[in-house]
Amino acid sequence: MPRIDVNRSGEMEAFVQVVERDGFSAAARQLGMTPSAVSKLVGRLEARLATQLVHRSTRKLQLTPEGKHFYERSVQVLADMDEAERCAAAGAAPRGRVSINASVPFGELVLLPLVPRFLEQHPQVTLDVTLTDRVVDLMDERTDVAVRWGQLPASDLVARRLGDTGQAIVASPAYLARCGTPRTPQELEAHNRLGSNYRRNLPDWPLQVDGRAVLVPVAGNARAGDGATLRRLALDGVGLARLSLYHVQPDIDAGRLVPVLEEFNPHEREPMHAVYLGKPGRLPARVRALLDFLVANVMLA
Repeated sequence: MPRIDVNRSGEMEAFVQVVERDGFSAAARQLGMTPSAVSKLVGRLEARLATQLVHRSTRKLQLTPEGKHFYERSVQVLADMDEAERCAAAGAAPRGRVSINASVPFGELVLLPLVPRFLEQHPQVTLDVTLTDRVVDLMDERTDVAVRWGQLPASDLVARRLGDTGQAIVASPAYLARCGTPRTPQELEAHNRLGSNYRRNLPDWPLQVDGRAVLVPVAGNARAGDGATLRRLALDGVGLARLSLYHVQPDIDAGRLVPVLEEFNPHEREPMHAVYLGKPGRLPARVRALLDFLVANVMLA
């Protein structure tokens, strides 16, 4: 009868913590162990697998190709074990840390107002929120869920649709009083067209003239790395900006911003998705709880 190694999961957990904490000392603090004990567990794991998983140095820890593959599989195995234990415990509630990444505008206007209700419904979950308009790598950033707008490229990510939103070109009343209101796409050439400098920057504004698509290049004296800053520049009268309606609809309703060239707006709707790594049926309960909550509660203009 083969010997059952009851500590295989412990070795795996130690290895995953070493990778995610970027070192043996930090992993040891997380696990409540000594660095030498963690190192011994990982060394025993490498000996059993007869392969090196990490390159050790005094300054940096680097995964081998075999280590990267084993790490990815280990994360899923440990998540499955957690889920199995939760399923076995009658009435067990989602618990643990869930990290979510979203753009600054979506985070400030949509996500953060929902956080108190989510945490009230799931008191044993800790929510880790990061807001940035930079498109993050979920594996590298150790992120469970990211919210992204627009058409999604082919990838290993799984997506759940949250809704969709329109776009509008807007300016402040002060800017329009000073520089005039453009009446045709051609008149935009005389205006300050504020752009974005983040990776997903769209270099043109799409408009429609007589059923024909027209692209107006973005050209202005200011650019910004996130939508919140673009909105602020528009409110301050610096120039025109093309922004998502969910972001600026309250400003439009209050008269702080004015849509222009609406008769040329193609009124295309941009989808918004929550994306994650893994398989839908094998998610930890804490991640599934957040996804289900977002799908049920996110409302977009």
